Amino acid sequence: MELTTIKDAFDRVAKKQKLSSSKAQEVIDQIDQEIQKTLQKIQSSNDCESQVDYKSALAELKVKLKDIAPLSQLEGTQKELNGALSKYPKHLEKFFNPDISKAYRNIDFDTHTVNEIIGSHFCRQGLFEIGDCFRTEAKEPESEASVKSQFQEMFQIVEAMKHRNLEPALNWAMTNSDKLKPNGSDLLLKLHSLQFVEILQKGNRDGALQYARTYLAPFASDHMAEIQKLMVCLLWTGRLDRSPYSHLLSPANWDKVTGELTRQFCNLLGQSYESPLSVTMAAGIQGLPPLLKFMNVMAGKRQEWQSMKQLPVPVELDREFQFHSIFVCPVSKEQSTEENPPMLMSCGHVLCKQSITKMSKNGTKSFKCPYCPSDVDSVQCRPLVF
Repeated sequence: MELTTIKDAFDRVAKKQKLSSSKAQEVIDQIDQEIQKTLQKIQSSNDCESQVDYKSALAELKVKLKDIAPLSQLEGTQKELNGALSKYPKHLEKFFNPDISKAYRNIDFDTHTVNEIIGSHFCRQGLFEIGDCFRTEAKEPESEASVKSQFQEMFQIVEAMKHRNLEPALNWAMTNSDKLKPNGSDLLLKLHSLQFVEILQKGNRDGALQYARTYLAPFASDHMAEIQKLMVCLLWTGRLDRSPYSHLLSPANWDKVTGELTRQFCNLLGQSYESPLSVTMAAGIQGLPPLLKFMNVMAGKRQEWQSMKQLPVPVELDREFQFHSIFVCPVSKEQSTEENPPMLMSCGHVLCKQSITKMSKNGTKSFKCPYCPSDVDSVQCRPLVF
């Protein structure tokens, strides 16, 4: 979605608001200055023998305020601000369709499954009390008690890491080291490295050396370069922040290891790293605009939209939402295989090889793409690599 126009409109509103506020403050300062002068004039007359006529002083103030003409000064900038403010909602309505129900389809879904996904999302966010409340109000059984307790363990480990306490994380990683190795994870080494640096920064060189011999030495055969870098840090005990290896003290290192632990924890639970609810919502937000545009074209044909078996327009999603390379040919309705791979046609649409062969009469003639009016030559079709 193109947001440049909306940002420009917002910047114009902000600029007009700033000018209006600045002008208003300037007028207020002028008025305050004249009032202060009048007050000083009245007070000074009370301190001496000369008497000032209050009515004449106030009348003079009235004249000066009239000359300042605050309303006239403010009128121009306020008018410009009002104009910008009135146009801004129109920009929002143009780019953000307030009624997304047009793209809605009546699809049956399993309410229990949806409730489980929502409840699991709360667990993933550490909102365990809200998750329990949701399950209770949705009248869902406590079927995810074990998963909940495991996520609670994960958040306890993460919370400890926020306070630079690596003991729970190290205990978990060592307990599950046999499961982490097949995944190619070096999480345990990263945790031990953080602990080594913490000991070193506190000035305990002997403690750091002993820790390295006990916990880092087993990784030397596969991670010699990392171990050597850590050993050199012994020369900078207590002053690592002024060494060439000061980057090892960066909080970003802790954030990366925390993220890696969370990813591996979810992996061992058989859960995805990202919340299914978050992924579904994000993908839906990306896919919604083209569907809304299509429904504007299909106005009055909602029944036809409800009966469609597949999306009538291409919906491009980012690679992060592409989870597998399974392709089902829209013509033959069969899943592609190595013998019958998906083929990219010159118009940009994709069919399986056997469908293209059949429609082109074994490559002897061109044919119409089933999705667009383009003429397709089978010779120009090429295998699609996912």
